Amino acid sequence: YEKTINWFPGHMAKGIKQMQDQLRAVDLVVETRDARIPLSSINPQFERIIGSKSRLVVYNKADLAPLEIQPVVRQEMAKRNQAVVFTNTLSSSSVKQVLNHAVDIAKRDPVRYPQFSVMVVGMPNVGKSSLINALRRIGIRRGKAASTGAKPGVTRAMSSKIKVLESPSVYLLDTPGVMMPHIPDPITAIKVALTGGIKDNIADESVLADYLLFRLNRCDHINYKEVLKINEPTDDINCLTSQLSKKIGALRQGGEMDVDKTLQFFLRTYRSGAFGRLCLDDLDPGSVERFFSTSIQEPPLSKNQDKKARRAAQRQ
Repeated sequence: YEKTINWFPGHMAKGIKQMQDQLRAVDLVVETRDARIPLSSINPQFERIIGSKSRLVVYNKADLAPLEIQPVVRQEMAKRNQAVVFTNTLSSSSVKQVLNHAVDIAKRDPVRYPQFSVMVVGMPNVGKSSLINALRRIGIRRGKAASTGAKPGVTRAMSSKIKVLESPSVYLLDTPGVMMPHIPDPITAIKVALTGGIKDNIADESVLADYLLFRLNRCDHINYKEVLKINEPTDDINCLTSQLSKKIGALRQGGEMDVDKTLQFFLRTYRSGAFGRLCLDDLDPGSVERFFSTSIQEPPLSKNQDKKARRAAQRQ
């Protein structure tokens, strides 16, 4: 599979500029990632923007990822001087780790931090707004302050400051989910799309479903047979689609299979967590090193960017 996915709407470019403009007034950056794709949900742009600013990496949706990845991810990120916590926004104790981290810094120097400001950044649909609402619920026992949704791109502009704690005074800034302008590795793009970071109509649902089936089989998650109520495990997406469409009644007039509806059901079932905890990234030392040596450097130019660069070089 060689197709690359590019999805970088205007509000994301605007969001990047706003982040850069406001970063100086921020005391801590909370970078939210998806625990199901601990590597693929890293946006290289944030590495450049955040720089040496104090940062906490929050791996959200930890209830959907295997517990055994946590020490591995912590160890790998510690090598890169990144403090890590794992959260599930429905678990107050896990979310409280984020609040405690901010409070610890603020209390070290109350004169320097009369009002502690935290900027929350991340790729689309990693749960930034849900995290902010959970922090607010725990910190000041108030309701929703940030809009949330299952589709990427719900937050489209920087929010005003949202209070999440009275003493010490802690405020958060929500930001739009920002995708990489160009994801050079097609498999990384598939993983991001599978976890809801790219709109389904931009990605190829048949490719997403095929890759998901491959990962389920590879990780011995063959419980999908029971969850989907199909006859037996299979490594053929067409075979699975044929069985599943009949089970869920995804049929058109004349009994013809509705492939799109069936694929969408399969993807929704995975995203709901019904197949159990699944990590889509390989986390062996070699795979992690390859990821950081290739993906976190300056990414290759897209075809469009490459054409522009060549034209500019010819004019000089």
